[in-house]
Amino acid sequence: MPRSAALDGFQLAYDRHGEPGAPPVVLLHGWPGDRTDMAAVAAELAGTHDVVVPDLRGFGGSDRHDRDPADAYGAAAQAASVAALLDELGLSDVVAGGYDVGSRVAQQLAGDRPELLRALVVTPPAPGVGQRILEPDAVREFWYQAFHQLDLAEELVDGDARAVRAYLRHFWTHWSGPGFVPGADRIEALAAGYAAPGAFVASIAWYRSGGGAVARSLAETVPGPDDRIGVPTTFLWPEHDPLFPRAWSDRLGEFFTDVAVTWVDGAGHFVPVEAPADFAAAVATAARR
Repeated sequence: MPRSAALDGFQLAYDRHGEPGAPPVVLLHGWPGDRTDMAAVAAELAGTHDVVVPDLRGFGGSDRHDRDPADAYGAAAQAASVAALLDELGLSDVVAGGYDVGSRVAQQLAGDRPELLRALVVTPPAPGVGQRILEPDAVREFWYQAFHQLDLAEELVDGDARAVRAYLRHFWTHWSGPGFVPGADRIEALAAGYAAPGAFVASIAWYRSGGGAVARSLAETVPGPDDRIGVPTTFLWPEHDPLFPRAWSDRLGEFFTDVAVTWVDGAGHFVPVEAPADFAAAVATAARR
């Protein structure tokens, strides 16, 4: 497994598929997952694209360190590591695809290093939610983000294979669409990685950094026209995501200058896993724009 050069002490593990010189793509996973979330999408694209699939900081085979989450694991730090990897590989004009945490990191990358990117293809979370994140239905879904701030999360889950397996299984079944059932082998593979001592805590450092939807939605402000994300962006918005109802797509134009929404019917939160052909097709279309 190749690893990037270190940035701030973090190396990223990554897979690379396809042929160098083909249109480049970087695919960014979510929580509670790792780079294998994107395996089926990468397989769809590998024949015609140069596809890079990293583990983000603190996930999978990438480095994790006991550092201040705000400095080491937030969106800016995660995006800096992805940008450094693309620079190291000599890639530009890249389509960045991401979901969940990977979506936020891709959006941050588009704001910080727009010259690296050709387009974004992402799923929710998206800006524009605002105070709606405190509505009763949302509060019932986003409880885990408050739990992740507690030392109790580490005490109850970290390093305990049985607890990790149960915790991950909850999200992979509750957030997925009605026609999707994650295989036991997938849950076991993810649980094995997350159960290593320190791995669960490293994965929730994203939330402890302030990267979660609740913290970001309550703190967000509408940028001026010149400060909106200018990279052409496609949101793939699933039908059955309990976290992000489609009504929350109504304010994207306040944050992006060139944005489109494509409904992904039948899918839940894990669009690259549940509907990889749809995700890959959107990436391929964006690469041709």
